[in-house]
Amino acid sequence: MATVNYKSVFFKFLKYTGISLVTILALMFIAPYLFADKIKEQVKKTANEKLNGELNYTDANVSFFSHFPSLTLTLNDFTLNGSAPFQNEKLVTAKEVAFGINVTSLIFGETIKIDEIFLSNSLINVKVNQNGEANYNVYISEKESTPKEKTETGLKLEAIEINNSKIVYDDQSTKVHIDAIGFNYLGNGDLSQAIFALHSKAKIEKLNIIYENEPYLMNKKVDGDLITKINTNSLSFVFEQNDLFINKLLVDFTGKFDFLKDGYDIDFKIKSNKSNLYDLFTAFPPKYITWLKDTELKGNVDLLFTLKGKYIASQNIAPDLSLDFKLKDGFVNYKKSAFPVSNLNMDISTKVASLNPELLDLNARNISLNVEKNQLKTQLKMNGLTTPVVDLVLNSNIDLEKLNRALGISDIELKGMLIADVKAKGKYDQKHGLFPNTNGRLNLNNGFVKTPYYPNPITNININSKINNQKGTYDGLSVVLKPATFTFEGEPFLVEADLKNFDDLNYDIKAKGTLNISKIYKVFSQKGLDVDGFIKADLALKGIQSDAEKGNYSRLQNKGTLELRNINVATEYLPKSMLIKEGIFRFNQDKMAFNTFLASYGQSDFKLNGYLQNVFNFLSPKKGVLRGSFTLNSKYINVDEFMSSTAKVSTPSTTTVPNNAPQTTAQETGVILIPSNFDLQFYATAHKINYQGLNLQDGKGAIKMKGGKMLMQNTGFNLIGCNVAMNAAYQGITPKKAVFEYSIKATDFDVKRAYKEVKMFREMASAAENAEGIISLDYKIKGRLNQDMMPVYPSLIGGGILSIKDVKLKGMKMFNAVSKTTDHEAIKNPELSKVDIKTTVKNNVITIERFKFKFAGFRPRIEGTSSLDGKLNIKMRLGLPPLGIIGIPLTVTGTKDNPKVKVGRKGDEIEETQDVE
Repeated sequence: MATVNYKSVFFKFLKYTGISLVTILALMFIAPYLFADKIKEQVKKTANEKLNGELNYTDANVSFFSHFPSLTLTLNDFTLNGSAPFQNEKLVTAKEVAFGINVTSLIFGETIKIDEIFLSNSLINVKVNQNGEANYNVYISEKESTPKEKTETGLKLEAIEINNSKIVYDDQSTKVHIDAIGFNYLGNGDLSQAIFALHSKAKIEKLNIIYENEPYLMNKKVDGDLITKINTNSLSFVFEQNDLFINKLLVDFTGKFDFLKDGYDIDFKIKSNKSNLYDLFTAFPPKYITWLKDTELKGNVDLLFTLKGKYIASQNIAPDLSLDFKLKDGFVNYKKSAFPVSNLNMDISTKVASLNPELLDLNARNISLNVEKNQLKTQLKMNGLTTPVVDLVLNSNIDLEKLNRALGISDIELKGMLIADVKAKGKYDQKHGLFPNTNGRLNLNNGFVKTPYYPNPITNININSKINNQKGTYDGLSVVLKPATFTFEGEPFLVEADLKNFDDLNYDIKAKGTLNISKIYKVFSQKGLDVDGFIKADLALKGIQSDAEKGNYSRLQNKGTLELRNINVATEYLPKSMLIKEGIFRFNQDKMAFNTFLASYGQSDFKLNGYLQNVFNFLSPKKGVLRGSFTLNSKYINVDEFMSSTAKVSTPSTTTVPNNAPQTTAQETGVILIPSNFDLQFYATAHKINYQGLNLQDGKGAIKMKGGKMLMQNTGFNLIGCNVAMNAAYQGITPKKAVFEYSIKATDFDVKRAYKEVKMFREMASAAENAEGIISLDYKIKGRLNQDMMPVYPSLIGGGILSIKDVKLKGMKMFNAVSKTTDHEAIKNPELSKVDIKTTVKNNVITIERFKFKFAGFRPRIEGTSSLDGKLNIKMRLGLPPLGIIGIPLTVTGTKDNPKVKVGRKGDEIEETQDVE
């Protein structure tokens, strides 16, 4: 038997193995160069066929060693733009994108198969605008009508790997912003199928979720194993099994997400059963983390969140949201307080159909806790928001100081025993006079409040209140407050109230003490007030609302004083706040008398004396009519400052970073709105008034406000030495619309001085730049004002007489043109004396009745029309010296700035403009 030479066999094996390895390595080096052009050409072809977004990269190389053992095409400095309307913005940028090549298809196939994708150091920037249009629709899908062929596609994936990347999702239609920073992902599955299962692992170093500019998750770590089914035909995702750790909280995430043409179809379910309360808080916003490290937390938590339905912003369709939260045997102890919160239990279910707050369905079956032997327990059912149906049970006997310390509410210091026993059931609807059936008491004994915004506390707070309603309506509601007292800055304040029948309020109120308004405000706010105001009260008010409405003032028992100093008063009707420097109100029955009431508004100052009537009805929910009569004196009034304003939200900019800043608002002007429930009259005098650049002197007149209208009667003022008398009626309809009637009579008005000193006159009568002389005006007009308090020209209707006493016209373009056309130099700068020009205004056209005058032997006769925006159609007969028997017919067309004069009577009719609101 022959002996086997094992040594020889071994060396032969090494030899052939070595040769094979060298050959393989050589092929691995050489093959990429052999097939590089074919691969690059196929990638470009596939990109052009399958993408409608612009794709760019600096260079490309093919290698077995970039992602060994895969043969990969690597594109360096890769960018892919989004789909319309984001075609000029980047969807994906990456330092490198590598495509794994199927070697068999490279050698034997007609097309190259790409079965792996690798992204590193990339930014995936997903955007959706307010209309629901997205930037990720860059893949051109096959049309359904295209017959299926058994040809191989150029893009079949089996794996996706993403390293050290960032994903930004900014959806302005849903106001959701998500950042995934330090994103690492590995997905495996047969991605070549139309429907495939993707097994993947994902890690995120920092996850941010922001909704309506409010952070919900910030800098959270995420680690998850995911199983996702993807349907590429309809771009649908089904999440079958997804175990995610958000910091230390384990949640199970299942559901589906379908991309629609103009929105999404969502069915999300997030569940966490038998979790620890501490682990739950690790997933909360970052402001709680500082608190968490000093707090002992225990308790078993069950959490279920669902979001189901279609979201289509353009059709106002939104999914249904529900949240179930249960906490058993909770325990909270901040910084080892001697009095921890124990037996903390919560059982809450919330549903919001179509994400509409008005469809809120809240069921807090139980919220309860103990601090030592004291307890707080409540149950609440609530349907709706504006007019909710409620079912409330509140029981409390709790020491607020001990509760505050156990929970670690460090920003505010509370003390006092809160004792409550309240039951309420029914509907709250102010408009229809409905109030839940209610019975109970709410007391606070020895209360104390101190915040970091002000060094001194509010102390000795004692509130003893009872509320009762057995009818479920406003007329059955009774509130007794006897007493409510507190001390602030050494000043005690007391309020007692017995209120019955809120449909026809039967009131008995006593108030006595001093309130330092600005300092109390600073207790609760960092901003504070800019004034150092206070209110001093000594009031006793008793009566029935209907007696005031019917004028049965003898039945009222209102008396006392209310003193105000340096108080800011804000109202929805005015854009600025009014500063009441000092004012003493004296109450007597239904009247509130003003004694030397001093106020300022912006640059304006006021001194009032008079009275208001029906004040309590005016302040009540019924908004009764406020009556009053005053004399008003002012040194200066700036009318422009009283214009209302409406907020206009700026268009959000499209960025790749979180839009954390609140949207800015620009202010646009609006008309002055007169409250409809004012019945007030003033006799006013003002030394100086400013309106739209007009400086009026020594204004005086009677002003009435009633039913949302304002009447100005026998009003007079002096403007550039001319006495002006006028009457006016005004009503603001909306913040952008007002109507007015106006009549004015001005005698001996100096044209030259007006042009020099009055901006409005220069703008409206620019042709009078070189004119001089005296005119008078008697005119009536009515129409509509826009939001800038300026007339809407087509709406103006009126007429009157312009009386010319002695006026020299110099440099007027119309007469210059007439002079040039007729070759008569003398008519260039005419002088007019004792001429009355009658005009009417309607549909944006001024009609000038025929008038004539004499000058330098000429006898011009003028009539015709012009538009308020400057168009001319003037007929003129230029009577020649000596007697004007022979005349030249002329027509002036064009505009006031560029008049065109021709001989003849035929002109261009000015088209009327009808008023269209």
